[in-house]
Amino acid sequence: MKYLNEYRDLEATRNYLKRIEETVTQPWNIMEVCGGQTHGLIKNGIIDLLPEKVRMIHGPGCPVCILPIGRLDMAIRLAVDHPKVILASYGDMLRVPGSGRMSLLKAKAAGADVRMVYSVTDAVALAEANPEREVVFLAIGFETTTPPTALGILEVRRKGLNNFSILCNHVLTPAAMGAILDVDEVEDTAEDAEPGVAIDGFIGPSHVSVVIGSDAYRFCAERHHKPVVIAGFEPLDVLQSLLMLVRQVNAGEARVENQYLRAVTPTGNQRAQAVVQEVFRRRERYEWRGLGDIPDSALELDPAFQEFDAERRFGLAYRPAQG
Repeated sequence: MKYLNEYRDLEATRNYLKRIEETVTQPWNIMEVCGGQTHGLIKNGIIDLLPEKVRMIHGPGCPVCILPIGRLDMAIRLAVDHPKVILASYGDMLRVPGSGRMSLLKAKAAGADVRMVYSVTDAVALAEANPEREVVFLAIGFETTTPPTALGILEVRRKGLNNFSILCNHVLTPAAMGAILDVDEVEDTAEDAEPGVAIDGFIGPSHVSVVIGSDAYRFCAERHHKPVVIAGFEPLDVLQSLLMLVRQVNAGEARVENQYLRAVTPTGNQRAQAVVQEVFRRRERYEWRGLGDIPDSALELDPAFQEFDAERRFGLAYRPAQG
């Protein structure tokens, strides 16, 4: 298959691995931000073939993994306590355990109306087909899935549907990267801080960067002096990006480079950014699983669209999970 198999070429993979090993001068901690890249590193065996001096740190790039238990508990309570609600969710959320090992799938087995959808469009269709029910879409994900949710909200308003709302859990990748770098810098300067894992550079996310563009990571280089190389998903994408990044950290440089030129531009998809800006605004704070509260790191509906906010419609309150 043209432009796919070319990025999985075995001989080219061996060549890049050899070049990385010959180039790296000392141990470096590299974080791949994207969960898809983590999957690719492991699935293709690259994680075991890299030189010992290149240590990959898996970043907060999976929207399911970073969703705090309290947010999942909120969705489960909504589905269980409100029989008129149809809770629409992506399939990868259904088996995730919340408090007491309860999950959306277990709630469904107990009688809650939880349905798997492939897109927000499917959830809107459920609202159209069930006018007597309340359809709530569990909206999760980074900048990649946020524009479709925004378009879904605009479509619901255009159609005049009053039985559709969302539980908004859309989060922002650069904010998480900034929080990680802020922690590193505090640990570097605090005399009594326990040593953490310093990040020497980032492999930037793929699809997220298609939306927000490479310029969104300039703060990493300019403010924190950490290089970022945006990469695609395929083995040669990641290996080429690692070689580019190793060359930077060896030289003590910090720039944003774009290996994924076939998909990512400096300014990203501005039409997608515009629709997100129209429908959403930043939350003051949001809890990430494993990272804690991060200011300005997630989105909520703009006041002009708060009629579609399930938290307001059903009087839901976020309660952090205990223990």
